[in-house]
Amino acid sequence: MTQDSRTRQARPTPETRRVLVTGGAGFIGSAYVRMLLADPVRPIAVTVLDKLSYAGNVGNLEAVRADPRLRFVHGDIRDLALVDQLLPGHDQVVHFAAESHVDRSIDAAAEFVSTNVGGTQTLLDGALRHGVRTFLNVSTDEVYGSIDTGSWQETEPVAPNSPYSATKAGADLLCLAYARTHGLDVRITRCSNNYGPFQFPEKVIPLFVTNLVLGRRVPLYGDGLNVRDWLHVDDHCRGIELALQHGRPGEIYNIGGGTELSNRDLTKTILELLGTGPDMIEPVTDRKGHDRRYSVDWSKAARELGYAPRRTFTEGLRATVDWYLDNRDWWAPLRGLEPVASTE
Repeated sequence: MTQDSRTRQARPTPETRRVLVTGGAGFIGSAYVRMLLADPVRPIAVTVLDKLSYAGNVGNLEAVRADPRLRFVHGDIRDLALVDQLLPGHDQVVHFAAESHVDRSIDAAAEFVSTNVGGTQTLLDGALRHGVRTFLNVSTDEVYGSIDTGSWQETEPVAPNSPYSATKAGADLLCLAYARTHGLDVRITRCSNNYGPFQFPEKVIPLFVTNLVLGRRVPLYGDGLNVRDWLHVDDHCRGIELALQHGRPGEIYNIGGGTELSNRDLTKTILELLGTGPDMIEPVTDRKGHDRRYSVDWSKAARELGYAPRRTFTEGLRATVDWYLDNRDWWAPLRGLEPVASTE
């Protein structure tokens, strides 16, 4: 045996990282899974657990479905027996699964409480029973409520105003309680408004883009002056991964995009990108309890994790609009339409 071959034999093989991703067929969860599997030689095994509700779509994972490192399980995070079957052997849980549409939560909150709070509790108990090393809960800036000026830091108390955000705040508090009571390594990320490809067309950007493609007007709530910070989904996923790799147990990390826009300005920008004007705006009655402004201070994530958004909003929005223009076959069925065959 030569010295070179002995050296190669002695080099340790990287340990395979085993991650359970709940809601991994949804918009953000699938982007995270695709990111994890982007390196074809990364030693990782990813299990996706998703019940494929209306916003879950296995097509979101098409780019990685053939990867032998990926296992997809169709199921509900509230199914205790299934959770107990899946969790053994996993090092990490990244928890995306949630009911997430504010308007739906206003009309019918029970499913939000059951999934977002009860489902999180089922996963936390399972993580304790089966020795999961790290549990990361993907949360939202909406748990803070509304802020007129300045930006929320992670030390701010939660003050949710919608049934959706109240259930996400409840999940966060459960996670922190399990960290303090049981010593479970729980980490929480709170993101601002996400956008990007594969987002279900009930959310404002894909709704407006697809409406305009269909020649329909776009519904703008109230006076249109509600302000949101916009975060590209790829930057959000990088922030989550940084929190897993470099974050501290029991800590919360805000993940922001750095671009605050009123809904009116966002609408104007989308109209311009689609070559239409303000006549395509349909003013509608404001949402009940509509938070006026969200803004997160993500300096802690920058300082401790090395996080910073890489996608400018101008470039990211243009790419997102182009994606919806090029992928009608993906979104048309979700809007109850027949896909249109390409004319190219």
